[in-house]
Amino acid sequence: MSKENVTVTIKYQDTEQTFSGDADQVWSSVNKFFCEMIPALETVKKAMLTVDLEELIDYTKNIIAISPEGPVILVSKQKFTANETLLLHLLATYIANRLGQPKDNLTKDELQTVLGKNSKITSTRLGELLREGLATKTEEGNYKITTLGIKRFQNEMLPEIQLKLLK
Repeated sequence: MSKENVTVTIKYQDTEQTFSGDADQVWSSVNKFFCEMIPALETVKKAMLTVDLEELIDYTKNIIAISPEGPVILVSKQKFTANETLLLHLLATYIANRLGQPKDNLTKDELQTVLGKNSKITSTRLGELLREGLATKTEEGNYKITTLGIKRFQNEMLPEIQLKLLK
């Protein structure tokens, strides 16, 4: 599934701004524009669930890296639970995609390989992530992390992972 480019031009008072890119990038830029240019929308901004990519990369810099071959986990998977491992790989794929790599999801087989478990265990763990809203299935049947998944990972799981790494 290819991403189509979108171009949006906004005129507000004496300011004109044009945003181009894939729909997600343009949507994010348009939202940022409105939140910065129109103070009344600050209330809306507080209610929106968004991801600060720069902050996310900073928080995961010793755990996730993006190589020319694709995203990699820098720490042994033995330190993580099955769900943490799956979310780490989905998160790494999300970050890599936001940094320009084309892939934004993983197949069940790819996730089974990184998890190192059989198909039944992988399916069970993926089902748990789907039920909790931490991951979603694409139209092709692949898996990707949700915005809620990123936030919960960042706020709840990442501090625990960082403690495990100190041991």
